[in-house]
Amino acid sequence: MNFQMSEEQQMLADSARNFVRDHSDVEKHRQNKKLAPLDQTTWQQFAELGWLAVPFDEKHGGLGLGVTETMVLLETLGEGLIMAPYIASVVFGGGFLRRAPATVQDEHIPALVEGRLQMAFAAEEYERVFSLANTALRAEPGDNGLVLNGTKACVLNGDQADLLVVLARSAGEPGVTDGLSLMLVPADAPGVERLAHRTVDGRQGAEIRFRDVHVPADALIGDLHRGHDVARAVLQEGLLAISAECVGSLSVLLDQTVEYSKTRKQFGVPIGSFQTLQHRMVDMFIHMEQTRSLLLAATLKYAAGHADAASAVHALKAQLGRGGRRIVQEAIQIHGGMGMTDELGVGHYAKRVTAADGMFGNADRQLMAMAGAS
Repeated sequence: MNFQMSEEQQMLADSARNFVRDHSDVEKHRQNKKLAPLDQTTWQQFAELGWLAVPFDEKHGGLGLGVTETMVLLETLGEGLIMAPYIASVVFGGGFLRRAPATVQDEHIPALVEGRLQMAFAAEEYERVFSLANTALRAEPGDNGLVLNGTKACVLNGDQADLLVVLARSAGEPGVTDGLSLMLVPADAPGVERLAHRTVDGRQGAEIRFRDVHVPADALIGDLHRGHDVARAVLQEGLLAISAECVGSLSVLLDQTVEYSKTRKQFGVPIGSFQTLQHRMVDMFIHMEQTRSLLLAATLKYAAGHADAASAVHALKAQLGRGGRRIVQEAIQIHGGMGMTDELGVGHYAKRVTAADGMFGNADRQLMAMAGAS
């Protein structure tokens, strides 16, 4: 199997690495963690660089590339503390648009590619272990459509999004996959209330409350009561994207820790000369390579439509939670007290990986899903 990047993939990685070099700054990241609107200049730069167009067809202004190129881009962006809703808008939001009716695609994809539209996927709910089947927010029949009532929690980019993709239960009870429906809801629709917040790593999100929100029948993505398979496919892409970004962040943690061990001295010698710390950094390297290898395997299997692609994606996310946590913990401990400070980048990368572990199910949940490949 050829693991070399194509020319297009290498160009994507190079452009992202140049962007990270020029814009990744710990002090700027600390300031951006305040609850404030997204820097539109940064988002427009994403559009001008063609990154928002990566997974979309050329007829909509896209580049016609695939999931592999998206992962290459996100792994490189993960090396920087870039605050932009790429995963929420392009991977999740765009993933649903690509599976929507042609009229919906024609209306929304060009706006997303040009940076004029932001999206969010409202899926997680309070007091429930995450799985698509556990969705409880109700979508009851109404005049020429559905009426939404309930609350979604921790919606990434939920406070900034113009358009929401909402997963709701239109039939049946929580715990079963039948009876789920997907629908597009304007964020400013009557009855929608958004309570903005920051996640632990500084990403923007929101709790979104729906009170008698009317959704017309033509706003459905897929068939009524049959939204599970579509949501599952997009969720797989989202888990890949989150993991790819974290692989980039973990690589920075490993590199910074090794470099620190070469310059920090104790008893007159670099701490990297201590055998115990060498063993610990070797363990970090092993976990790093295992995670990166699983990312590569899961991405290629998903792109090829392999039979066990879903299992590979869940295995990757589980490894991110367990192996990634080990890398994070070792990086902080080897840096000593400095690893706990807000002035050093180590803590910010650690928070990003920690937050990602809990998104759409932590390592334990992923292992359960892997067993059932659901």
